[in-house]
Amino acid sequence: MFADFIKSILHEFTCFWNLGPLIDIFREGKYEQFLTLDGILKAISPVIPFLILIEIIRAIVNGRFRFKEYKIPFFIYIFNRVLGRFLSIGMVSFCIGLLEKHAVFKTGFTWYWLIYGYIVWEFAHFIYHYLAHKVRLFWCLHSTHHASENMNLTVSWAHFFLEAPYADIIRTSICVLAGVNPPLLFFIMFIDGTWGTFIHVGENILKDARLGIFEKWILTPAHHRVHHARNPLYMDTNFCNLLNIWDRVFGTLQHEQGSVPVEYGITRKIQAQNFWDVYFGEIILLLRDVIKAPGIKNKLLYIIMPPGWSHTGEHKTAGLIRREYLKGSVRLIKKEDS
Repeated sequence: MFADFIKSILHEFTCFWNLGPLIDIFREGKYEQFLTLDGILKAISPVIPFLILIEIIRAIVNGRFRFKEYKIPFFIYIFNRVLGRFLSIGMVSFCIGLLEKHAVFKTGFTWYWLIYGYIVWEFAHFIYHYLAHKVRLFWCLHSTHHASENMNLTVSWAHFFLEAPYADIIRTSICVLAGVNPPLLFFIMFIDGTWGTFIHVGENILKDARLGIFEKWILTPAHHRVHHARNPLYMDTNFCNLLNIWDRVFGTLQHEQGSVPVEYGITRKIQAQNFWDVYFGEIILLLRDVIKAPGIKNKLLYIIMPPGWSHTGEHKTAGLIRREYLKGSVRLIKKEDS
C-alpha cells in the first residue's frame, strides 16, 4: 500500500512537470526521437511548468510572493486532477470520429495547410470563447478562470472541469468540418495550449507584457491581461488566443491603455480566496435566478442570455456597461475640446 502511494506521488510529480515522456526517451535510449516532431514536442513540454517555478522564485527574491495569489489555482489544479481520475471525456476523439467524414475537403500536414488550419482553429477558438462570455450557462463554466484578482501562470489551470469538453466540442467540430486533418489539428492544439498558458505570465517575469512589433499581429500577454480585466473599457475583448485576426474582424481587439490600469477579476462581489465561491459561485447564482424567474420563457432566457441580463429589464451585461463607458468617454473628450 505504501509503495503504491509513493508510486502515485512520483507519477503526479512527473505529470506536473510533463517529464514522463522525456524520461521514457532516456530510459529506453531512443534518442533518435529528438529528430522527430513528436520527440521535439516531448522535449519542450516541461517549459511552462519550469516557467511557473521561475515566476515563483523571482517573486520570492523580489519580496512580492503572496501565497494567496497561487492558492486557489493550485487547489483547482489538484481538484480537477482528482476528478479526472473518475471522469474522462474524450470529446476531441469523439468529434473527429463523428464529423471527419463530413469535412468539406481534406488537408495535409504541410506549412500552407498549417496556416489555413491555424486561421480556422483561431476562428473556432473565438466562437467558443465569445459564447463563454455571452451565454450565461457557458459563463458559469468559464467564470472560474476569470475569478482570480491577480495574474500569474497558474491562473491558466483555473478552469471548471466541464469547460474543456464544451470547448473541445466547438473547436474540434469546426476544424474537422473545415477539413483540418487530425495530425495537423493535434499539432495546432499543442502550439495553442503552450501559448495559451504563456499569455498568463505575470509581472514577476514580464513587467511590460507587450511584445514590440508582434503586438500588431498576435495576442500578447498584455492583450490577455486586458481580457482578464473587469474595467468597463476592457470587458469582453481579446477573445483570440494567438492570432488576433478574428478580434480585428469582429471589432473586439482592445490594446492595454496606460491611463487605465488593469483590474483583474469579475464584476460581481466574490470571495476570491474561497474555492467554493470561485468554482461553483456562478452556477449557484444562475440556479437562484432560474428558480425565482416567472414563467418558463424567463427561466430559459436566464440560461441563454448574457450574464447580467434580467427579466425586469434592469440589465447589467458587460456589453451594455462597456458601451455606456465608451459613450461617456466620447462626451468627456468633446467637452474638453469645446
